[in-house]
Amino acid sequence: MGTFRLAEHFVSINGEGRLAGELALFLRFTGCNLRCDWCDTMWANEKDAPYTLMNTSSLAEIAKQAYEEYDVHNVTLTGGEPLLQEELPELCRSLASLGLNVEIETNGAVPLAPFLKKCEKYGTRPALTMDYKLPSSKMEKHMCTENFRYLKFFDTLKFVCGSRADLDRAAEIIEEYKPESTIFLSPVFGRIEPAEMVEFMKERKLGKVRLQIQLHKVIWDPEMKGV
Repeated sequence: MGTFRLAEHFVSINGEGRLAGELALFLRFTGCNLRCDWCDTMWANEKDAPYTLMNTSSLAEIAKQAYEEYDVHNVTLTGGEPLLQEELPELCRSLASLGLNVEIETNGAVPLAPFLKKCEKYGTRPALTMDYKLPSSKMEKHMCTENFRYLKFFDTLKFVCGSRADLDRAAEIIEEYKPESTIFLSPVFGRIEPAEMVEFMKERKLGKVRLQIQLHKVIWDPEMKGV
């Protein structure tokens, strides 16, 4: 049975993505292979980040309790970088067997092929929300562009933008790879105005791209944990 470094768990709304506004259980794991300039969960990425060692059945029990108490049908696995948890496919199968929708937030720098191969072995395929790190993150060189071929229509590709240069680069990537997934542009909180992004979408004729605002940062203090 797999073990996982759980930084925190909580029930809130999905602040972004296809299920924005719906209740979800968040399971946040420690550790990340990137250091994005605007990261808002850096505390969970450090080597000495506090965590509780949990096994698959314990995490499934947390999910059951969330369902029973709040009628939560969605589970978001996040971090840090959740794909660094070696037994994640086993956890995905366990959560899916409970009838829950499983979504994984991944940073785009971890190859998806090995993970999806393990998921296939377990007979499950969670939805993916994958970032492509743009220039302002200072992490674009780590992006695994091979991952684009594995994104399906039920997955999400997210571009977090902090500048006009980021927007230009996002448009280039969309044109080059033409991903099948839903595509979101999301502003770095406090660095770029959403109105500017809307004008860019009009200018570049990005009619199939969606602007998203992180709802949890509108509802609560942007620095608050557990929301």
